[in-house]
Amino acid sequence: MKVLLVSNYLTDGQESMLRFAAALHEGLRGAGVDAVLARPEPFFGRLSRAATGLGKWLGYLDKFVLFPSRLRRLARTADVVHICDHSNAMYVPHVAARPHLVTCNDMLAIRSARGEFSQHRTGWTGRVLQRWIFQNLRCAERLTCISEATRRDVLRLTEQPPARVSVTYMGQNFPYAPVAEVAQAAEARRCGEPFDAAVFARHGVPVEPYLLHVGGTQWYKNRPGVIAAHRALGPGAPRLEIVNGGVDNATLAALYSGAELLLFPSHEEGFGWPIVEAQACGCRVVTTGKPPMTEVGGEAACYLDDPTDAATAAARVAALLAQDAAERRRMVEAGIANAARFSTACMIDGYLAIYRELLAA
Repeated sequence: MKVLLVSNYLTDGQESMLRFAAALHEGLRGAGVDAVLARPEPFFGRLSRAATGLGKWLGYLDKFVLFPSRLRRLARTADVVHICDHSNAMYVPHVAARPHLVTCNDMLAIRSARGEFSQHRTGWTGRVLQRWIFQNLRCAERLTCISEATRRDVLRLTEQPPARVSVTYMGQNFPYAPVAEVAQAAEARRCGEPFDAAVFARHGVPVEPYLLHVGGTQWYKNRPGVIAAHRALGPGAPRLEIVNGGVDNATLAALYSGAELLLFPSHEEGFGWPIVEAQACGCRVVTTGKPPMTEVGGEAACYLDDPTDAATAAARVAALLAQDAAERRRMVEAGIANAARFSTACMIDGYLAIYRELLAA
């Protein structure tokens, strides 16, 4: 079986999607599949590598003028074409002659362009782009979603037959696990026992206690809610450490391992990768009590009814910070067990099953 994976334009900086495509490529090749990874390459974009302003428009030339002819040539040699990010659904017409699949990560941009979110308004060029994506998404042969919550949105908006829209959970694109010496030093610090501060410095982790937030500045990540909840904790609270990309996986694992907890009160998500990553590293999680966060965090996370209620969020955080060692250990163990549901091996098996289904049709 030869599978063509269509990934994202590097200059757009869609880090999570690039990591997903790379993990899928590696996993498929490890399973003996002849997998080829393709994406638009910067040509006009070399003149300006920014993802905004002139760089954005030059990138459009690379993505929508130059890449399609190359994509059609590559597709002719593939048994299955997999568009790894639904935001590239405009490529569907170029691969429609081959069995093909699109992974839907979320419908947030499409929903925003349709006016579904009062917190965020999409400009007219964004509405045009999302309408183009949406129209081609409706024409795809097969769709799979990274959460049940995203699947419900896809079915509602596209009106695709349910049999053509499935769920394939994200697998971890890095073997996240507790970084033992960081976790041990953090526990000693937490209990007021002696610890080696050099351990934290060695892994790029703050020496003092900290709450961790992992996420960008997109409206749905609720950065203001994170800051407000931390401020509501008052004097003496652990510092707030915000990670907004640019951190390698090993350092991120160490940050999770040393944190008091992950504060992740998103308004919306397509999946919520930091929840799984944190739990896998033994980090307790406070997140929003709505799908897909509840779907991903399971019974091992602490949930907020209203992510904009700073006082209640602070109270939940304070309650976790006050847990005794036994309570803390039970929550950590439950998180590690929950995160194990989202393995790369399960993800690869799921995609292989869909590829076979497409080839048998």
